Amino acid sequence: ELIKFSKDIAENFNKRELDVLLSSGEQVTCALLAGALNQIKIEAKSWLNWQIPILTEGDHSNARIINININNINDYIKKGVAVIPGFQGISKNGDITTIGRGGSDATAVAVAKIFDTDSCEIYTDVDGVFSTDPKKIPVAKKIDKISYDEMLELSSLGAKVMQSSAVQTAMMYDIPLEVKSTFTDRKGTKIFNQENIDYSKSVTGVAYSKDESKITLIGVEDKPGIAANIFEPLNKAQINVDMVIQNISSDQKTTDITFTIKRDDQLKTIELLKINNRIKYKSISHNDKVAKVSIVGAGMVSTPGVTYKMFRGLADEKINILAISTSEIKLSVIIDEENTLNAVKKLHTIFDLD
Repeated sequence: ELIKFSKDIAENFNKRELDVLLSSGEQVTCALLAGALNQIKIEAKSWLNWQIPILTEGDHSNARIINININNINDYIKKGVAVIPGFQGISKNGDITTIGRGGSDATAVAVAKIFDTDSCEIYTDVDGVFSTDPKKIPVAKKIDKISYDEMLELSSLGAKVMQSSAVQTAMMYDIPLEVKSTFTDRKGTKIFNQENIDYSKSVTGVAYSKDESKITLIGVEDKPGIAANIFEPLNKAQINVDMVIQNISSDQKTTDITFTIKRDDQLKTIELLKINNRIKYKSISHNDKVAKVSIVGAGMVSTPGVTYKMFRGLADEKINILAISTSEIKLSVIIDEENTLNAVKKLHTIFDLD
């Protein structure tokens, strides 16, 4: 609703004002929660980002928490509950900032770290972390325990249940997390370091994201530094490049380079490539009807045949793979968007996750 208000005024609404607008939601909920606690005779008080303060640095709508003043809150919690807003902070210039989608998770982890709490519980609308999206794939099952590494891969690959920067902070400072449902008393998912986890299953989860776009530069002059020349302007424009595939040139003269980016960045990326006079190529092709489907599991390292099994499963469903990227604990493929759910269901089944 708030975003709609801003779009009614301008498509590219001023970023500083957008942060002021979007952070107002937490001001409302902080006050309501503190009021509700007072009503049931629990002393409570809400604090806004600038009253604490929660200090951030970085761009509007994508800031990072760098510190939180603990004195006032530590004094207050001797007698009551401090209700702190997530998702927002204040810059050293006194501007209100927000910390990206799912930023309340990042605030919770920062609070756990800076206040040195015993644990950090994240309450959401599902019972924990699932092997894939339970709203789309009803046979998805809840994961009882997962490592930081796996959770980081799942959240950065499209699983919405935890923000990846929050998982990264928890991992750096070894803060155990638990994801639980707001609406039930069932046990949630514990996220902690690898030693405590059983890897009898090679794959822990299947993630997907549909906001991808694939760009190919055909017939690029093949010489040292060409990749740097292609990607430097994108980096300066804050465009995040994900997978990169370069075909080896048979004639040592030209090559094709394919990479993926977020769909919203496609127009800007093509413009930047066209005005880049440091690169020579024959043509550009692009496809914004693609999705990324990934399998994640720390057990993959020690299990042979995972790659083959994934590719065979997709081939059986007549799904063409457009690009591949691997790491020790993940395998991602780019496919046509229309095949996304079909691919997720198939991989979920063949890796015994149903």
